[in-house]
Amino acid sequence: MNRMKLAGDQDGAVLVEATVMMTLFFVFILGSIDFLLLFYQWNAASKAAAVGARIAAVSDPVAVGLNSLSAAAVSASLSPPGGGMPYFQVTCNGGTASCICEGACAGISGYDAAAMSTIVFGRGSTSCGDSTSYYSSGMCDILPRITAANVVISYRQTGLGYAGRPGGPAPTITLTLQNLSFEFFFLGGLFGSNALRMPALTTSIVAEDLSSGAPSM
Repeated sequence: MNRMKLAGDQDGAVLVEATVMMTLFFVFILGSIDFLLLFYQWNAASKAAAVGARIAAVSDPVAVGLNSLSAAAVSASLSPPGGGMPYFQVTCNGGTASCICEGACAGISGYDAAAMSTIVFGRGSTSCGDSTSYYSSGMCDILPRITAANVVISYRQTGLGYAGRPGGPAPTITLTLQNLSFEFFFLGGLFGSNALRMPALTTSIVAEDLSSGAPSM
C-alpha cells in the first residue's frame, strides 16, 4: 500500500518541472545575449577591416619598395614614362611576416613590420586602445583581439596610375581579416572557447600615394 502511495505521490513535481524550465529559460536568455555579442563582434571586425584598408591606402606600403615601383618600371624599361604600369600583385601576410610578388616586381625587397604596425595599431602607436582621435585609430582600437597575424594585404595593379608617377603606383588594395574566433561570454563552455571561427572579412580600396607624406613633384 505504501509503495502505491509513493508511486502516485505528486508532491515536489512542480519544483522539478520549474527547475527544468528555469534551466532552459536561462540558457535561452544567456544564449540570446551571446548571439547579440556575436553580431557586435562581426560588425566591429567589418569596421576594423575597412579602417585598416583606408590606412593602408594613405600610408607606407607593407611591401618594401612598392612605393618606388612606378619609377623602377621606367628604369627597367618595362614601360615608358607616362605609359601604363605593368601588371603586378604583391601579397603581404602578417602571420608569416613576408610578402610574395607576382609580375613586375622590380625593387620589391621584403616586408615592412612598421608599416603593418601602423595599420593594426594606428598612426604613431604600437599598442591597442591608446588612440586619442579617429585619425590615430588602428584596427585593434576597434576590435582589440586583432593582431598583425590576422591581416593579409594585397596590392594589385588594375590599370590605374602610370609609370613614373611621383607618388608611386596606384594599385587596388585588398585587406583580408582572417583567423579570428567569436568569443562567447556565457556559452563558451558549451560551444568551446575558440570553436566558432569568423569567416574571413575582405575590404578593397584604391591606393592614393602609398606614403605617409606628400609625394615630391
